[in-house]
Amino acid sequence: MNVRKLLLLSLVLAGVVAFFAFDLQRYLSLDELKRQQAALAELYARHPARVIAAYFLVYLAVTALSLPGAAVLTLAGGALFGLVAGTVIVSFASSIGALLAFLVARYLLREAVQRRFGARLAQINAGIERDGAFYLFTLRLVPIVPFFIINLVMGLTRMKAGTFYGVSQLGMLAGTVVYVNAGTQLARIDSLAGILSPALVGSFVLLGVFPWIARRVVRAVQRGRVHARWRSVRPRRYDRNLVVIGAGAAGLVSAYIAATVRAKVTLVERHKMGGDCLNYGCVPSKALIRTARLAHQMRHASRHGLADTPPSIDFAQVMDRVHRVIAEIEPHDSVARYTGLGVDVVQGHARLVNPWTVAITREDGSVQTLTTRAVILATGAEPFVPDLPGLKEMGCLTSDTLWSLRALPRRLIVLGGGPIGCELAQAFARLGSEVTQVEMAPRLMLKEDEDAAGLVRASLERDGVRVLTAHRALRCEPGPDGKRLIAEHDGREVVIEGDEILCAVGRVARLQGHGLDTLGIPTGRVIETNEYLETLYPNIYAAGDAAGPFQFTHVAAHQAWYAAVNALFGPLKTFKADYSVIPWATFTDPEVARVGLSEDEARRQGVAYELTRYGIDDLDRAIADGQAHGFVKVLTVPGKDRILGVTIVGEHAADLLAEFVLAMKHGLGLNKILGTIHIYPTLAEANKYAAGEWKKAHKPEALLRWVERYHAWRRGE
Repeated sequence: MNVRKLLLLSLVLAGVVAFFAFDLQRYLSLDELKRQQAALAELYARHPARVIAAYFLVYLAVTALSLPGAAVLTLAGGALFGLVAGTVIVSFASSIGALLAFLVARYLLREAVQRRFGARLAQINAGIERDGAFYLFTLRLVPIVPFFIINLVMGLTRMKAGTFYGVSQLGMLAGTVVYVNAGTQLARIDSLAGILSPALVGSFVLLGVFPWIARRVVRAVQRGRVHARWRSVRPRRYDRNLVVIGAGAAGLVSAYIAATVRAKVTLVERHKMGGDCLNYGCVPSKALIRTARLAHQMRHASRHGLADTPPSIDFAQVMDRVHRVIAEIEPHDSVARYTGLGVDVVQGHARLVNPWTVAITREDGSVQTLTTRAVILATGAEPFVPDLPGLKEMGCLTSDTLWSLRALPRRLIVLGGGPIGCELAQAFARLGSEVTQVEMAPRLMLKEDEDAAGLVRASLERDGVRVLTAHRALRCEPGPDGKRLIAEHDGREVVIEGDEILCAVGRVARLQGHGLDTLGIPTGRVIETNEYLETLYPNIYAAGDAAGPFQFTHVAAHQAWYAAVNALFGPLKTFKADYSVIPWATFTDPEVARVGLSEDEARRQGVAYELTRYGIDDLDRAIADGQAHGFVKVLTVPGKDRILGVTIVGEHAADLLAEFVLAMKHGLGLNKILGTIHIYPTLAEANKYAAGEWKKAHKPEALLRWVERYHAWRRGE
């Protein structure tokens, strides 16, 4: 705290201490006001300007310092100045005094509060920026809420001072008039409690709720305007309660929920049920990674007391196994299963005709038109292929197309250093390809902390991957016996030879061909939605990769619940999508799993944190498994066990993270994890030991010294 803050804090504390030390509050009681009413009235008659100025300054001091007595001062304003003049004087004095309290709290405390609780306050700040004026106006209209608390709390938010003052001036006016009017009849008042009758308080509450009612009316009007140009085609009856476009994770879960609550739902998929995750993403990649890992273990079997055995790899058989795994899981997402659940599944291409009509073009060219109360767009995403000169001519693999390979590429160039690029680079290297991984950024896996990404890079390089970071791809061209990628590094061109190029630089939402442009639904990188996952049209929702902001299968399923429930029950109740605790993992060896804040994010956001780290190289089960590497890193609120974020690097990191995800979701701290019995020997003990490291750092040294003395006394020393 700087000198100015210390000086201001000292002045505030001195004023508060003096108020109570000299018992100044006795002058701000109802009885004292009644006794002094005649003398004050006489003084006002002789020196009106001085009395108004003195009154104004006293009112400012009381409200600015959050002292008791504002209600009595308001009565005094009515008694001295009358209804009109008293209302004007009190209104400005109370509003300016509230603003001073607001500014004092902001200057002295907001920086420290934001630094310590920044992550938790992020949603509150967003709500204040969006609806702060409504919140404040409602609170100001309800006199049962202590105004001094409102002043101080609002000062800790990001509300603009001008907004605070203007809303306070307006919002407190009704209560001010009531109290000033009561002051004009001071002799009849026996207590402050008698001023506000239950009926009057109820009226204020209704007045406070009015802005919210008005807002809902405005929202309804806005919705009506959006639908206005389609009013002539709005059906009187609907074929379906819900049509879901896309049968990936978001679409499948949405349709499942709708069928479960007995809604009439149609699920439309133009290609394969299960979407990208089943057919091109999560499932086949993990099957490939498992085979590659087994090959790696065979080569290094001596680590487990066996003879190293170079694997004999038939890549066609490897890919056959990948497709068998897909086929084995496929029934979970099949047409038969969902039809059995009560979902009308249609194979075809769906296009929005208007907000309530979907046209479905089947493979045979026939078109089915359905009217529906609501639509969920779950159109998914596809690999992004950059507009790199020569790449189209040379051709490239993507995470969608590589599963058709029947021969292992001898030399593979992987373009991209994110999760997909790292997973596939390692898998192909372990299967025998000469892999070169090219990343434009200075390091791999930019969304993770540098220590986590560093362990992954070291592992990739041990597996034979040539990792080239800070290399910007310039163009592709034919090579003497394959393909050639030209990249720029440190101002010079680098030539990278390969037989195939695998493009893994991200995924883009599928936005074309579904009628979004016809309806004017805004899109950027994804379909634009509000916090309820509504698009421009309140009956059309988006979920999954097409909606963002996270492109994970589990997040798509998570969003699907909100989209489906809001679509089906919106007139009764709507729910804001909750992204407060989102976990993810990269399935390299070692795995990297995270939930909440990373160290990099905490530093960028200015969030104060305390770091606890446990090295998995010390864990008994990891040593026995020959997997004694990696760490558990936990960020907590300084001095407390509340978890802000966790990063785990190591064997089965994604599985280990689940305990921390549960803890963060339900507000459990490290003490609860430490107090939970974990089976020995398991990798899950790493979570408990990480909690133990935090506990050791916070052991009560003073108490332990007394305990040491107690034991010495027991020994007779």
